[in-house]
Amino acid sequence: MSTGYSENSSLRRVQTIADYQFGGGVGTGLFCEDCTFIFSTTGRIRQILLCGVRLATVRAADGRLTLGIEGAKRLQTLLSSPGYRVVIRDDVAEFVAQGKNAFAKHVVAADPKIRAGDDVLVVAGDDRLIACGAAVVSGTEMLAFNYGVAVRVRQGSEKDASGKYQSTPDESDDEEARHAGRAN
Repeated sequence: MSTGYSENSSLRRVQTIADYQFGGGVGTGLFCEDCTFIFSTTGRIRQILLCGVRLATVRAADGRLTLGIEGAKRLQTLLSSPGYRVVIRDDVAEFVAQGKNAFAKHVVAADPKIRAGDDVLVVAGDDRLIACGAAVVSGTEMLAFNYGVAVRVRQGSEKDASGKYQSTPDESDDEEARHAGRAN
């Protein structure tokens, strides 16, 4: 099977993934004709960019999309509330915007259709985008639990001193460092 497909084929592929993951019709709004792609060494789509800014990454493990904050902004305009949204208390919004995880005790509302592992939008009460990340538990469980992480934040909406959006450290980097320390 060849993975050397055209840009147009790549665009259709990621649009189809988005339609499957977030609902029909979302793909064309999320990824437009001007999108560019970064491919893996095996020729598979890894990242989707618009004007050099990452919208999403295609996970190698399961082929689903992980959103960047710019992709989350685009998705928010396409989905009406409560679609894939986790609403958190305003008093913790600043910390989550810095890339910190959202805890269940801070969740005031969540889309009941959210399943554990889904990419979600973390918003404040006024539907202001705070962060994007992966749901650790379902939407109904986020409201039922009083402790534990509800959303593992991948990227917050607040920029750091260098002008980049803040994200949590990649856990795989830590694992690689641990393995490097064990060499010999």
